[in-house]
Amino acid sequence: MKILVTNDDGIFADGLITLVRELKNIAEVVAVAPDRELSAMGTTVSLHQPVRARKATPAASGVESYAVEGTPADCVILALGKLAKGGIDLLVSGINRGANLGDDVLISGTVGAALQGSRHGLPSLAISAALGDKLYFDDAARFAALLVKRFKTGVMPSDICLNVNLPNLPAPKIKGVKLTYPARFSHTDSIEERYTNGRQYYWFVRERVNKALDEKTDTWALEQGNISISPLLTGQPNGALPPLPDNLCSDLFSEFQQAI
Repeated sequence: MKILVTNDDGIFADGLITLVRELKNIAEVVAVAPDRELSAMGTTVSLHQPVRARKATPAASGVESYAVEGTPADCVILALGKLAKGGIDLLVSGINRGANLGDDVLISGTVGAALQGSRHGLPSLAISAALGDKLYFDDAARFAALLVKRFKTGVMPSDICLNVNLPNLPAPKIKGVKLTYPARFSHTDSIEERYTNGRQYYWFVRERVNKALDEKTDTWALEQGNISISPLLTGQPNGALPPLPDNLCSDLFSEFQQAI
């Protein structure tokens, strides 16, 4: 299996480096990511302008790595069309510094890259770790690898895009794994009017609303200390969820805890 790893935090981000180092133990990996942080780009593609790429310091020893002057979606398109030789079997985007929950999936560059992979017919994962005093990238990478192994063995459907979020907790304190869907109206957007040197401008402020009430949503799952897995796109008619392995969440959680 050959995996394309990308993100929206940049090719030198700790989350991407941690993810690549974990995944290279179970598959061939190529890393293609923006040359700088490009969060909140969603699925934006650079049209009518050049997109440049250069070889970068390997994200991990032996891993072909590229820095792209473009969006996360650009990285996926360029990787699949030019940079990644020999074909790609799976796309993993992350590990994002901060959760991507609810309607954030509409603007997240991490999720946008995964959606672009899905559009090109690849099974795709977006992996994010919630913010806190400490970031648990190692745990998120281990969990990503558990999911990747299921794709590698053909246990998981190949026509699916998953958005995975881990709570800001050490692995022993995580309570479980939940299959969820993105919460609606999970954020509010406000506009602040500001001035610099007498010139007026506007500043967009995005804030979380009150705690989620729906126990099937991604926001509720994280607030309760669970890992959330939300299918975003499938190749099934009418977007129906393809058959998933029996006991997927419980089996993933058991393996995740055993590896502590």
